[in-house]
Amino acid sequence: MAAYLALTKPRVIELLLITTVPVMILAQQGIPNLWLVLATLIGGSLSAGSANAFNCIIDADIDKIMGRTQKRPLVTGHLTLLEAKVFAVAIGVISVLWLGFMVNWLSAILALSAELFYIFIYTLLLKRRTAQNIVWGGAAGAMPVLIGFSSVTGTVTWSAAVLFLMIFLWTPPHYWPLSIKYLADYKAAGVPMLPVVADSQNVAKQIVIYSYAMVASTLLLIPVHPMGLIYSLTAVAGGIWFIVEAHLLQKKTKLGSVENPMKLFHFSITYLTVLFIAIGIDPLVFIKFF
Repeated sequence: MAAYLALTKPRVIELLLITTVPVMILAQQGIPNLWLVLATLIGGSLSAGSANAFNCIIDADIDKIMGRTQKRPLVTGHLTLLEAKVFAVAIGVISVLWLGFMVNWLSAILALSAELFYIFIYTLLLKRRTAQNIVWGGAAGAMPVLIGFSSVTGTVTWSAAVLFLMIFLWTPPHYWPLSIKYLADYKAAGVPMLPVVADSQNVAKQIVIYSYAMVASTLLLIPVHPMGLIYSLTAVAGGIWFIVEAHLLQKKTKLGSVENPMKLFHFSITYLTVLFIAIGIDPLVFIKFF
């Protein structure tokens, strides 16, 4: 059971769910039906788990090479390839049916689209072919906000599109510091992450650019939804802090020493968590500017 759980990459799923519940509160402008929340989380977890399991299956060959992935169940032999495939297909099918019958079919279609995109576009097509892999792969990671929003409203609005854009633009400055840390692993596996094909200064520059774009997208939500003071102040303060951290990383690359690129990686998770907590609290305690 532990091996099957590990195949789904539960830490990645946890990050996806952090964004889903606050978005449901935002869409409802209050506390949504708790059964609907639970049903959406179960379906979303199964869908993401299936996509991650397929990722482990497809990348089993390079997972053997990379130090941080050598304990995955297909590498250690705790699961066979057939067992992993049956499991991935089963929970993938269950996730679509569950979301379709328990939530709505739009959410089910969005979840299926995210899974297929992650498997075929990111993992099979882009990951081993282009340094922009994680940029476009971020689209799959941004889908839970659309699923959460549509589970409540039955539709996808401009507000949902902005939320999607926020996660999409957050993904590169979140993941590239990790790629810097494990540069040797990616190089050995032949995966052309940006730090593999570009020097550290160029990578840091891209991180800064995406950080500014991401912060701008978080501010765009304020007039589009619209949002109150709680979210607005959090977005501004958190955005400034994120940009400062990105510039500090860039400064270190110019000095020729990036001793701890993971600082920005870990901070980006905290930033996203706090930002989405604010998204969930804002409609419950709405405070206008004037």
